[in-house]
Formats: sequence, structure tokens, C-alpha cells
Amino acid sequence: MNHKNKLTSGKPSNRWRLAVLKSIILLAGLTIVYRVVDLQLLDRHFLQNEGDKRSVRYEKIPAHRGVIFDRNGKPLAVSTPVITVWADPSDLLAVKERWGELARQLKMNKSTLAKRITENQSKEFIYLKRHLTPEQGQQLMALKVPGLQIMEEHRRYYPAGEVTAHLVGFTDIDETGQEGIELGYNKWLKGTPGKVRYLKDRRGNLAKQGELVESAQPGKELMLSIDLGLQYMAYRELKRAVGHHKARAGSLVMLDVETGEVLAMVNQPSYNPNNRAEMKAYRMRNRVVTDVLEPGSTLKPFTVAAALESGKYEKDTPVNTTPGYMRIGHDTVRDIRNYGQLDVTSVLTKSSNIGVTKMAMDIGVDNLLDMLRRVGIGQATGVGFPGESTGYLPYRDRWSNIEVATLSFGYGLTVTPLQLAQAYSVLGSKGIMRPISLIKRDVTPKGVRVMDRQVAKDVLEMLVTVVQSGSGRRAKVQSYQVGGKTGTARKVGSNGYSNSRHIGVFAGLAPIDNPRLATVIVIDEPTEGGYYGGLTAAPVFSKVNARALRMLGVTPDQKEVLTARRDDEKLGGAG
Repeated sequence: MNHKNKLTSGKPSNRWRLAVLKSIILLAGLTIVYRVVDLQLLDRHFLQNEGDKRSVRYEKIPAHRGVIFDRNGKPLAVSTPVITVWADPSDLLAVKERWGELARQLKMNKSTLAKRITENQSKEFIYLKRHLTPEQGQQLMALKVPGLQIMEEHRRYYPAGEVTAHLVGFTDIDETGQEGIELGYNKWLKGTPGKVRYLKDRRGNLAKQGELVESAQPGKELMLSIDLGLQYMAYRELKRAVGHHKARAGSLVMLDVETGEVLAMVNQPSYNPNNRAEMKAYRMRNRVVTDVLEPGSTLKPFTVAAALESGKYEKDTPVNTTPGYMRIGHDTVRDIRNYGQLDVTSVLTKSSNIGVTKMAMDIGVDNLLDMLRRVGIGQATGVGFPGESTGYLPYRDRWSNIEVATLSFGYGLTVTPLQLAQAYSVLGSKGIMRPISLIKRDVTPKGVRVMDRQVAKDVLEMLVTVVQSGSGRRAKVQSYQVGGKTGTARKVGSNGYSNSRHIGVFAGLAPIDNPRLATVIVIDEPTEGGYYGGLTAAPVFSKVNARALRMLGVTPDQKEVLTARRDDEKLGGAG
């Protein structure tokens, strides 16, 4: 009886245990089902990504950067294939005994290599050496060092070196534009990298052939307006002049008057973009576009143009410059000598400060400022070059007489050499202003008339006299009639204008009957052989334009050819 009661009393306890056991089994089953659903459906993407991180590798396919050409299709900047070596530091830490041979092949100190590996041991990727030749990359892979990998990249190369450095600029190690055209047109030149997917084991060894995910899109090509032949010639002559005069720097820009294209743009000192060791800030500036100067007497043709346009003056209108100086308040305007009575043409020929001062004060400063603005002074040229300066054209409600005087002969305002060349191209195109371009043009822009045609023609005729009998005689070009204006400006120092630091300038047009070229040369702080623009810059104009006109196939002036022959015959007879 007692035994039966025990069995009976134990049934509820067994049922409770069975219920608990069933509950546990059911809960475990539900947990497993939930986990399966979670793994297969809810967390599927997360888990796949985690797995991919351990087995799938994406590598970049470098995009080929667009080639930069000159106007004739000669390459100025190209991208060449190179090899970059990288590794997983954890793999290299496991083979320290091979660091010596790896350092020798990389041409590195073993201690430098060891430091780089140990300092980055927590990372999965470090560069060991970038931009090696394909042959060097193959030699490194032949070592079969665990974890060592290579990838293909591109390196920018500049065939013309320092000759086009200031214009073309350069890129960094990742082929991103840093200066010049490379920077200004970086988006145009830079392509879009592609992507390839690899399946690798944990040591980085290839387990499955790569699969293309995204194709690389190469950058677009760019054809500049410059002529490499003219660029080389201009660079050589400018470098020779800067060296001869022991000058601080120099600049030269040559424009095609008919199209507004830049045919040559060079500076001194320069640098080789293929050798980064020479890249110092003072060498890298494109002074033609970024540096400003007071133009001095090269601005006088526009003061004369404003006077002619006012209707108060003609080419033969007399201007009295006696006695060679002119008191304006507490200041004095001087000529280098007393020229006496001059006509307007002779004012420009003799470069009379008093003559242009009297004309500017007579017509009013507003007329002069209007003329300067119309030819582009104080405004960006719009070439799109990084760091371009706009120069400075003052604006005042009230002008003193001395301020008007100094403005008339090129002081109190600043221009870039490119702005000055653009202004002279307006004279060369008989009063038409065309936008300046560093990119080759297929269609010539119509331009806008900003100066009376007859006024421009009259000033051109006056510029011829400057070269024939004035301060620009050294700018003569054999067999061609040219015109231009010299300028010599004192530089500003800590105590005002310096008597020992000057800028020599020549701005001119060739040939004068139908101008094709507008050229500006600047020689900054010449210390030997004189400092006047007629001594330093004018001879460069002569040499550069003599070759440029022949290279461009411009027909010589028959009158000038006959004159040159007569001169040769006289010299031969006298000899």
C-alpha cells in the first residue's frame, strides 16, 4: 500500500519534469530555427561582408591620365606604367631573416625597412616602394618573400622638361595635378579608376582568378596652343639674356594676334618636373601669369591712344616739353633731356614723360582709365590658369595731378606680362580684343572692338618709329618691319622706389603692316650690361621674332629686304 502510494504521488513530479524537458527542447529548437533564419536571411549581408573581408580582395585598376600635347601633336605630358610594391606587415614579421635581401633589392637600409614594418604591424597594408620599373618589380617578386605584392600604377613624365614646366605644371605621386595645366584641367585629364575582385586565402595568395567589377575610364587628351618649337627657342633666348645680364628672373610670352592663342610662355629660373629635388617655390612660379609689375613706358601707347580717341590730338599735334621738367605741386616730372617742341608721334618715339603727362591731364583721367580698362588692364585674362593675378588698376573718386601724371607713364598700377601682351594684341588687331587661350583653337573668335580702328593704326605707325629711331632700336628684325615700346621701371623697396633695382621691359608687334605676333619680354633686376628695357629686353624680342616669323612662314617685308641688301652692299663696299 505504501509502495503504491509512492508511485501515485510521483506522477505529478514526472509530468512536471517532462513538461520542462519538452519546453527546453522546444526552446532550443526555436532558438536554432531563429538562428538559422537570422544567419540565412536577417544577417546574411553582414556575414557575407565579414567573410569577404577575409577572402575577397578588391584591387584598383589605374586609369590612364590624358596626354597633354602642343598644337602640333607633340607630347608635353605622358603617363608611363610603373610598379608599386606593397605587403602585409604581419606576413613580413614572420620572415625577419629575409629582410636583408628584401632591403637590398629595394635599395633601402635594413634598419629603415625594419622600422617601417614594425611601426605598421597592426595594419594589413603598407607601401614598400612606389614607381619602380616593371623589370625591378619582376626582380622583387622573384624573391618569393611571403606577403610581398605588386600592383601597376602610372607615373607622369614630361618630355620637354624645364622648357614647358611653368605652363604644363606637374602631378603628385598619385597623378593628381598640383601646378599649371595639370592642376587647372585635372578633372579633364584624370580618368576614373576601375576595380577587379580576387578570391584569396588569408595569406593573400590567389585562390581564384580575378573578376572585373568596373572598367577603368581613361582621362581625356588636351591640346595646348603653344608651339613646342617656338617654346624651345623662346626659352633658350630668355635664359641666355637672364644669364648675360645676371638678372634675378625673366619672363616671355608670345601671342597669336589673329586668334588670341598663346604660342610661347617661358620663365627663368625654371625647374625640371621630372626631378622633384629641384622644386623650390621661387622656381615654380609662372611669372607670366602670376607676377605683377609696374609697366612703365610700355603703357604710354595707350595714353597716346586715349588722347587720339578724344579728338583733341592727332599724330602731328604739337606738344611742348620745354624745359625738360615739369613741376606738379611738390613733385617734378622729368624727361632724360629737354626735347623742346614735339609732335604726338615724337612724344612716343622719344618716350617723353612730360608729353604723355600733358596729354593725360588735358583729356582727363577718366578717358585714360576707360582706355586701360577696355584693353584688359586690371582684369583677369580668363585663360583659366591657377593663381592668375588680375593686376591693379586704381579707382579713386578724386585724383591728384601727380597721380594722373604717373599713371600716364605706367606707374601706380600693375599688370602681368600676359595682360600687357593682350593689350598690345588689341593694337595689333586694329582695335579688336580677342580672349586669350592656352588651348588650341579650331575656330577663331570674332572678338570685340574696344578701340577705334584708325587710332590703333596710328599708334602702330608710331611704334615703328620707336624701333627705327627711338629707344627700341635693338628690337629690329631683319627683313621685317616691327614696332614696340621699351619700358624701364624702378622697383619698390622698403623705403620707396629703389635707385638700384629695375625691371627692363619690351612689348612689341611683328610684322607691323599685318601683325601676327604680340610679344612681351621682362628682365627682372638685371645687374650687368645695363638695366634699360632697350638694352635688356629689346634684343630678346629681335632674336625671338626673327626666328618665329620664319618658322610660321610669314612673308618678309620687301621694303625691309631691299633696305637690308643696300646696307649689306654699303658694308661690303666700305670693307
